[in-house]
Amino acid sequence: MTELATLSATEVVVRMGEIAVSRAPGDVLVSVGLGSCIGLALVCRRGRACGLAHVMLPESGGREALDRPGKYADQAVPALLAGLALLGARPAALDAIVVGGAQMFTGAVGMEIGARNEVAVRAALARAGVTVIAAATAGALGRTIRVHVADGTVTVREAGSQEVNLR
Repeated sequence: MTELATLSATEVVVRMGEIAVSRAPGDVLVSVGLGSCIGLALVCRRGRACGLAHVMLPESGGREALDRPGKYADQAVPALLAGLALLGARPAALDAIVVGGAQMFTGAVGMEIGARNEVAVRAALARAGVTVIAAATAGALGRTIRVHVADGTVTVREAGSQEVNLR
């Protein structure tokens, strides 16, 4: 009788303001509880390099967040692209998936942080020449994003719902 080796996934948790990149097939990049924040997944079509940023705010206003390169959209997108470039992935070979951007506080006029985060992330991606192929944004519920490095699958689970494939 032959025993089959099983590959167990290693979850790499990407917290607020953090970025992670990987090409290890056993890795699953995950951001839990995305409310107004954006989970930005970048997946290379020519390999299995993947990245995830947990973006908190739309713009830095010139402030540097050295300890949290994913904090601001205007810094997170270039930092994520730079991390993937170190793994051999170029912007033209990347697919972007955007998750989150919910309106968590009803009646908070002028505080549409989720929508502003999405607009800022999409603008930074457009400047870099990266196409958004899927999104699960807006609404009023939190979400969890998972990026499976082995095959480039990206899933989202909205609070109270089933997990759904976006890529």
